[in-house]
Amino acid sequence: MNHRKVIAILRGIQPHEAVEITREIIDAGITMIEVPLNSPQAFKSIAAMRQAFDQQAIIGAGTVLSVENVAELAANNGQFVVSPDCNVDVIKATKTAGMQSFPGVFTASECFAAIHAGADALKLFPASVLGTSGLKALRAVLPAQIDAYAVGGAGPDNFDEWKSSGANGFGIGTAIYKPGDNASTVRQKADKIVKAYDAVFANED
Repeated sequence: MNHRKVIAILRGIQPHEAVEITREIIDAGITMIEVPLNSPQAFKSIAAMRQAFDQQAIIGAGTVLSVENVAELAANNGQFVVSPDCNVDVIKATKTAGMQSFPGVFTASECFAAIHAGADALKLFPASVLGTSGLKALRAVLPAQIDAYAVGGAGPDNFDEWKSSGANGFGIGTAIYKPGDNASTVRQKADKIVKAYDAVFANED
């Protein structure tokens, strides 16, 4: 399955709306979906989304802070783990459970600690504070094959700036969903994000 490197972050989503909203996001062309664990009944939403979209998307959890969270996510058939921090134990537990790991990093030390622990990609957070110049500096020393996702401050209006600084992908929160949004609103937002992403990454896989 070929995915755009965009993670839709559905913070605050509830189980009764999770499948309908996820369907619109997938139909728009975004197939990496994250439910932060500080959302209401997050594991229930994840399980429902995995059941509904097994072959169409990869569904994971965000704000994963403990090894116990990782175990519960695996029990609910999750596929990837996103964290705001670089917790080596969480990264290793994620990989042992057969899931992808996207730990949050900000410094070169955190980046390399995450890579050595087995991270699949890096979540640069908060990207708005790091800035494109900060990412460019990190990119000079990071392995080229490690994807860097800009999260927090990256969106359809500045995808091009982040890409030119070395970002490979993005995590998108309120620009795609915030509590109270209906499926139609989310679809409009997702369409805008896909259009902007494709314009910037048109010649890549």
